[in-house]
Amino acid sequence: MRNAPFYHGEKMEEVLKKHGFVFKKRYGQNFLTDPNLLRAIVSDAGVTKETTVLEIGTGAGALTRALSERAARVVSYEIDKSLKPVLAETLSGCDNTEVVFRDFAGEDLAALERELGAYTVVANLPYYVTTPLILRFAEESKTCTGLTVMVQEEVALRLGAKEGTADYGAITAAVARRGICEITRKVSGTMFTPRPNVDSAVVRIDFSRGGFPVESEKAFRETVRCAFLSRRKTLENNLMGAFHLSRGRAGELLEKAGIASGIRGETLSPRALGALSDLLFREGIV
Repeated sequence: MRNAPFYHGEKMEEVLKKHGFVFKKRYGQNFLTDPNLLRAIVSDAGVTKETTVLEIGTGAGALTRALSERAARVVSYEIDKSLKPVLAETLSGCDNTEVVFRDFAGEDLAALERELGAYTVVANLPYYVTTPLILRFAEESKTCTGLTVMVQEEVALRLGAKEGTADYGAITAAVARRGICEITRKVSGTMFTPRPNVDSAVVRIDFSRGGFPVESEKAFRETVRCAFLSRRKTLENNLMGAFHLSRGRAGELLEKAGIASGIRGETLSPRALGALSDLLFREGIV
């Protein structure tokens, strides 16, 4: 039963119509149904028969079914309870799959991870929750091995941006501290139902490669926030504003870190921000 055909194209539309489903803009519902693309996303994620997958945004279940065919276990969260009858049909026979009808944003991540063990996130993320969800896994997860997610193309560019560029920001640094980020494929808006106004991209963030340690994760988050507090101001001025330091003290800290006083925060690499956060932590600033 796990190898039953995908519900795609007109067939998926028929299932949705049969159960009286109406797309809801507030949930950012843009469903994928193309079987080749769905299998490619699963392949990009490196899912095997040993993998536990966490999916956020089950939708009509097309990606969920593709994951079910390859994974050991799939736990998928869906906020829209009106999709229950749709998913009962489209996920029929997927015995290794559990759909949880709750808003993932309200879940206790630590408790969930104790139950899941090691897992990977694979999802066509609703656009309105993309950034906070990725940040949550980058900053809080302990057993997540990485994420392979469909996001807006502009978000994908920010996730893997280089320091000193317009796309580089706080989320770039947060992701880079945990691992390596790469765009695996770009996806036209024509691949979604209904079609969104923007194109998308699949991004893989691998927590098992790259990344770097810091002495305090809280200090790193606060340092990154400070660095991007005001992009037009120098890092010295941002340090003064964020941590209520005198100019002399801010300059002293930058000198200890080997950073020029006139530099702007967005020109520092994630590792340089990590080194600065370690210094601020040791100095008792944060």
